[in-house]
Amino acid sequence: MGKAVAQQQPQFSHYGFNGMYLNPAYAGVKGYGEITALGRSQYIGYNGTFDEGGSPTTASITASLPLPILAGGIGIGVYRDRIAQLNTTNVQLSYSRHITIGEGRLGLGIQGVFNNIYQGKFRANDENDIFVPLEGSDGKIDVGAGLWYEGPRLYAGLSINNLLRSEYKFNSQVVTSGRSARYLNENHAYLTAGYNIDLTSSVVLTPTVLVKMVLPGKFGDEDKFSIRNNSYEVGARATFDDRYWGGLGYRSGDAFTALGGISFAKDNALRLGLAYDIIAFGQDAKASSSFEIMLGYRLPKPGLKTKPAIRTPRYSF
Repeated sequence: MGKAVAQQQPQFSHYGFNGMYLNPAYAGVKGYGEITALGRSQYIGYNGTFDEGGSPTTASITASLPLPILAGGIGIGVYRDRIAQLNTTNVQLSYSRHITIGEGRLGLGIQGVFNNIYQGKFRANDENDIFVPLEGSDGKIDVGAGLWYEGPRLYAGLSINNLLRSEYKFNSQVVTSGRSARYLNENHAYLTAGYNIDLTSSVVLTPTVLVKMVLPGKFGDEDKFSIRNNSYEVGARATFDDRYWGGLGYRSGDAFTALGGISFAKDNALRLGLAYDIIAFGQDAKASSSFEIMLGYRLPKPGLKTKPAIRTPRYSF
């Protein structure tokens, strides 16, 4: 019997613009609402040795909004991910409690998740293998939690999802009694941070980092927090006149990334970004590149609906 490891959750090169996907505590913590849509085609044109297709494709949309009446913010996220015969639809609803710390704000987030996984047709290496699924789907509820700090220059977040480690069951290609193919969603944790550095009055440099941790097994297991299951991304982008940006990144054991974009419309509320990954490692099992597009909208900050009264001694008689 052998052991294999694989990507279980989508990854995005625009992680520095997509805190809501990574962490429920991000919801509304910036003080304004925002909507972010992402489309990613990973390992473009990849074909397996025996079967066509197989390159992961992901579509995601997230939204968050501050709600002072709840002393925090709410967020929602939906993504659809496809890897060969595996299709995942994920819906997240998040709440973040905001606490003011100095000039910054700390979010304490919780998240409810509904996950539906569909397994298509698989070609079994062993025809008698009861764990090979055959065209079935299963949906489960799960939860997540996180912390997010947002300051004038620094942001940092830590989150963990799939806390229930839900197990999905599917029809087996082998007709058996009481046995089924299974899929286990392991715990995943994300640690991310970024810092804004003013190079000039019009240029801001933002180094970023993202550590992705897969935590297989139950809490208390000896190798639950083994570093061999971790990977990371580092990068930096420069923003010009709060409107244009460009940057470079590195994903451990995978690729180098170039990204760029532009903000436009009133108050630069709309932003469009592109990212291109050049695969530098493991090319025998991957295609040469990945591509990603981002479209975001920043809602105006909440303000007074009516103009405040102007009081003057001139009319005080």
